[in-house]
Amino acid sequence: MLRYLFWLSITIVFLSCNKQVQTEPKKTVNRDLTEIKNSDTLKALVTYSATSYFLYRGQPMGYEYELLKRLGKQLDVNIEIKVTQNLNNMLEALNNGEVDIVAHGLAVTSERKQKVSFTDYLYLTQQVLVQKKPDNWRQLSWAETQKSLIHDAIELIGDTVAVRANSSYLKRLQNLSKEIGGKIHIDTLNGNLSTDEIIQMVVDGKIKYTIADKNLAQINASYYPVLNIDVPVSFSQRIAWAVRDNSPELLDSVNKWIKQERKDAVYYVIYNKYFKNKRDFRRRIKSDFYSLNKNQISQYDPLIKRNAKNLNWDWRLLASLIYQESRFKPAAKSWAGAKGLMQMMPATAKEMGVKNRLDPEDNIRGGTKYLKQLFGNFNQIEDTTQRIMFAMASYNCGYQHVRDAQRLAEANNLNPKRWTNNVDSMILALSYPKNYNKEFINYGYVRGIEPFKYVNQIFERFEHYKKFITLIE
Repeated sequence: MLRYLFWLSITIVFLSCNKQVQTEPKKTVNRDLTEIKNSDTLKALVTYSATSYFLYRGQPMGYEYELLKRLGKQLDVNIEIKVTQNLNNMLEALNNGEVDIVAHGLAVTSERKQKVSFTDYLYLTQQVLVQKKPDNWRQLSWAETQKSLIHDAIELIGDTVAVRANSSYLKRLQNLSKEIGGKIHIDTLNGNLSTDEIIQMVVDGKIKYTIADKNLAQINASYYPVLNIDVPVSFSQRIAWAVRDNSPELLDSVNKWIKQERKDAVYYVIYNKYFKNKRDFRRRIKSDFYSLNKNQISQYDPLIKRNAKNLNWDWRLLASLIYQESRFKPAAKSWAGAKGLMQMMPATAKEMGVKNRLDPEDNIRGGTKYLKQLFGNFNQIEDTTQRIMFAMASYNCGYQHVRDAQRLAEANNLNPKRWTNNVDSMILALSYPKNYNKEFINYGYVRGIEPFKYVNQIFERFEHYKKFITLIE
């Protein structure tokens, strides 16, 4: 299909994974790779965290997110991302058929292997104790700081460690108590807390100790030097994703993909990006435009919100378009002479009364004024979302080219008032002489892949924005 040739569609929904799921009668879910491909969609369960899936400066990011995009391309399917709000029940959601794969860093354990099938491992790590140095540790000598810390797991006897219930950390602590011959008290935390959030609780002094995978602990300790993560509590462990036991085709295909990925340098670049690049991690954590910090997409949110009202659009959709145009860089310039946040051409800017295209306020005002004009040109289209898509495509490649695509759609017995799966395929067709040379085509050739991808990518990003950014005026 054209979708597969040009863009990978990713949909995001929330999945509560509450405990009521466990009380429902168990049913056999028969959905393997054949059924997944027939539906065109792989449903993947992820979690919000500083490494897995988040929004930063208008762009969805994350280790699992990037790998899922690559997996979708390999399997030739769309990816529907489901965000869990309870990490404790992910495997139940998988076995109940709510998702096809758990794309989360799971330690491969014997207990879990009785419930699900694990993919080949994505990376190896070990579990470490996360503890806090004294608040005044910078004024203390090295010896004084060391004296206040635990240096061996055996010193945890009689003390309390806080971890998520049903996690591999909990099992490790229970086994550790047996191994060292003494009781370690375990404070079980809610499943809606990510490992990053629990580590933050150690930093804030809300809990004394926790356990974390070393790669997660290291990247967090790079931002919070008050943390000590030097005490290992486990041997090396395999970290993998999970599928249902009765999905052998999917498991085999994912494993082949993982083996193939390991031969590609990009695979290791992605890992380093989220688990080893300390500078970028610190920059994200400090940013106001990091979705785990504040409800902001960019520094231009107030301008975008004000102008979106004139369009009567969701401001997050307009923000997605502006990101598509300039990545929120007000000085952005194109080879064709477009400038500014909304990449306005000189003639259009003059028509819209824009005096300085590099001025964010002037640029967004003029750009949205032009979008409103284009939106008005399609007032015969009743479906608002489809009408917005026509306006966006016109903003990208020109109104008259979109009108030509509508004419071509009508000639091919497609719906000229529907962009999705109708006119969008005709805008692609206008890249070929047999179509743009037709007598009723007035404006000739257009590089149709540009508006096709433009609309798809803006709406895909909008879906991410809707999940990360609440609609607050």
